[in-house]
Amino acid sequence: MAIYKRGYQRYQGPCTPHLTRLLAFPRFSWRRMVNQRLVVIVLMASLFWPLACAAFVYISNHTELLQGLGGPLVHFLNINGTFFLTFMSAQSFFAVLLAALAGPGLVAPDLANNALPLYFSRPLSRLDYVLARLLVLAGLLALVTWIPGLLLFGMQVGMAGWSWFAANWTLGAAVAGGFFLWSLLLGLVAMASSAYVRWRVIAGALVLAFFFVLAGAAQLIKAVTGVEWALALNPGEAMNRLWSVMLGVELKPGPGALECAVSLGVMALLLCWILERKLRPVEVVS
Repeated sequence: MAIYKRGYQRYQGPCTPHLTRLLAFPRFSWRRMVNQRLVVIVLMASLFWPLACAAFVYISNHTELLQGLGGPLVHFLNINGTFFLTFMSAQSFFAVLLAALAGPGLVAPDLANNALPLYFSRPLSRLDYVLARLLVLAGLLALVTWIPGLLLFGMQVGMAGWSWFAANWTLGAAVAGGFFLWSLLLGLVAMASSAYVRWRVIAGALVLAFFFVLAGAAQLIKAVTGVEWALALNPGEAMNRLWSVMLGVELKPGPGALECAVSLGVMALLLCWILERKLRPVEVVS
């Protein structure tokens, strides 16, 4: 039979498992990320603060090395929620830089080269595509967020004993959960910026602008109107206050955890709406 007489037939053969299809994106994307010099530099710079915190944990559990230096210093060397909040606040800055450098390269090339129809012609939905790209960035951010955070927590447990773990296990859960929320927000911001602007440099600048412009706008609204809830419009401040509640640290005057959670939820929904509008295999123009 001639080829032109054969009608189109959809592939009916066996498909690879769903998880295997999702992991195909990270397998190739992580290799491309580690070849970016700026990404490697930021990753190396982000290691200094965890190393300093590890030294702090060691000294706090060996106060006999500081005998004769006074009681106030020994009292300062305490591993609690404030310690982990300070660690998370510092590492969140490096996470933003990584999202701005590596995030735009996840979606922008696919849109610029019209690769989405090729992806979606496979057994891959838009939700699968978004989850796979988020997994790529989440794996990179894990190197500067919850992995060093849990290593510090495990180091403290190993030195202080299981009695300390029984009384403070919520700190480890708060570090992992707090960094998960932060990585999810960063991933959505990076992907939405990359989907909205197809140039990688501009998309990276848009990621930084999302945090710094909203932070400035929140401070301006507070200064003009005098309302404390305006600080919830700052994603960094809102997440920091949410972390404070999760770690059991006393909140400063301002919006509470509920207001901050609602603000971050609205931001996430808006970013998901942008992705839903932009990540389409075809575009119908009326």
